[in-house]
Amino acid sequence: MKKTRLYLMIMMLSLGAFTTVGASEKNPTTPAPKEIPAEIQVMLNRLEEIKDMDKSDMNRAEKKELRKEVRAINTEIRSSGNGIYISVGAIIIILLLIILL
Repeated sequence: MKKTRLYLMIMMLSLGAFTTVGASEKNPTTPAPKEIPAEIQVMLNRLEEIKDMDKSDMNRAEKKELRKEVRAINTEIRSSGNGIYISVGAIIIILLLIILL
């Protein structure tokens, strides 16, 4: 009796795995590429220039300045995400207000 339950559970789990794999392969969705703003593109180009530079002939101070510039550019790119971020608490409060009103 116990073996039949075990075999039945294994069979059900294995059949469930095949259906999810098959369903995910039928309609692959590719996200549309987003338009990158010009100012962000300039920063990305500058990062590529810094990456391609030959830093072996630079002294310590020049390398330090480049590192500072790269960090500043990266933080500016991250901060210009153009998104609206709402915390979980704010979402809960908004949902409660919608339900109550």
